[in-house]
Amino acid sequence: MEPLLAVPVLLVLVGVPAVVLWRVLRGRRELGTSPAERATFETLHTASLAAPPLRAGLTAAGALKASRYLRELLGSPAIAITNGEELLVYDGAGDHHAKNAFADAAETLRDGRIQVLGPDAVSCDLPECPVRYAVVVPLTTDDRVVGSLAAYGDHASAGLVRATQEVATWVDSQLELAELDRSRTLLMEAEVRALRAQISPHFIYNSLTTIASFVRTDPERARELLLDFADFTRYSFRRHGEFTTLAEELRSIDRYLTLERARFGDQLRVTLRIAPEVLPVAVPFLCLQPLVENAVRHGLESKDGVGRITILAEDAGAECLISVEDDGIGMDPERLRRILSGDPDERSGAGGVGLANVDERLRQVYGDEYGLVVETAQGAGAKISVRLPKYKKGVSV
Repeated sequence: MEPLLAVPVLLVLVGVPAVVLWRVLRGRRELGTSPAERATFETLHTASLAAPPLRAGLTAAGALKASRYLRELLGSPAIAITNGEELLVYDGAGDHHAKNAFADAAETLRDGRIQVLGPDAVSCDLPECPVRYAVVVPLTTDDRVVGSLAAYGDHASAGLVRATQEVATWVDSQLELAELDRSRTLLMEAEVRALRAQISPHFIYNSLTTIASFVRTDPERARELLLDFADFTRYSFRRHGEFTTLAEELRSIDRYLTLERARFGDQLRVTLRIAPEVLPVAVPFLCLQPLVENAVRHGLESKDGVGRITILAEDAGAECLISVEDDGIGMDPERLRRILSGDPDERSGAGGVGLANVDERLRQVYGDEYGLVVETAQGAGAKISVRLPKYKKGVSV
C-alpha cells in the first residue's frame, strides 16, 4: 500500500464530520497498526481541529485558529489565508513574506484561477528562508470567490498543487456550512420578528384599558400591572439572544397571564405545575408564549363561562415535557393540519402564524421529531405538547 497523503483522506471529509470518522476509526482496534493507518488517523484528527473555527465563516479570528492545522495538513513551511479584501493570516516561516501575501493572491481573487508562483515572484535575499514558491488556490462559496489559500515552500510539485486544492475544497465545505448556519440564524430571527408582529394590538389596548380602570379604584394594583406590562413587552421585543431559559419564558408567560386575569377576573383560571429541575433548560426564544396566547385568545375568549388553562413542565430524564392545555372551543383538526403544513390562507388567520412558526423553529433547532403535538377537536378544547432535549449542541443562553 502506498503511503497515504492528506489528499485522498480530505475527499472523505467534505461529506462527513471529521471528528466522527476519527473517533469511529480510532475505536476499531484492528486498525491503526500500520504507518499508513496512523497517518490517516492523524490527518482526520487535524482536520477535526481545524473545522470549528472555520464554521464561524471566513474571519480573521477563525483563520488564525485554523491556520496551524491547515499548514500541518499541507506539510508546508507557511500558508496564507485571505478574504476578498485583505490578508487574514500568514502562518509559518518567512513571516517577512506576509506583507506581499495579499498581492500574491490578487490574480486568484480576481479570476478564481490557481496560481503557481516561482522564485521571481516570492523569493527573498535570505538564504536560510524556506519560502521560494507559492501555490495559491481560491476559496469559494456558492460559486463565488470569497478568499484564497496559499501554500508557501521551497518547491511547487504537482502533489502540492493537488493537496492545496483538496484542502481548499474542504475549507469551502466548512464555509458553506457556516453560511447555512448564518442563513438559519437569520431565518429564525425573521420568524421571531413575525411573532412579535403578531402580538395582538387588542391585547395591548385591553391591557392598558384594564390598568387604567384600576388607577382610581386600586392605584397600587394599577402600578403593579403597569410594571408587569412593561416587563412583558420588554421581554417580547428584546433584541439579543436566539435562546432563553425555560424559567425566563415562563416568567414572561406569568406576566402575560397576570394581565389577562386582571381583565377576565374569575372567568380565567390558570394552573401551573413546573418541575424545578427543568427551569435552567435553554429553549428557543418565544417558543412557549405563543402557545399560551393561542389558548387564551382562541380557546377561551369565545367561550361562555369559566375558562381553564393548565401549563405543565415535567422532568423526563434527558428531556423535559411541556404542555399547554385549555378547555376552550377547540379547533377543527383538518384546519390545524393545514396551519402546521404551511397553508398561507390558514397561516394568515388568527393563530396561524404563531403555531406554525413555533413548530417550524422547534424542528429547525432540534429535528423533525421535536415538533408540536396538538390534540384538539371542535368544542373539546386543545392540548399542545412539546418535548425538548435538556442539552443540544449549539443551544445555549
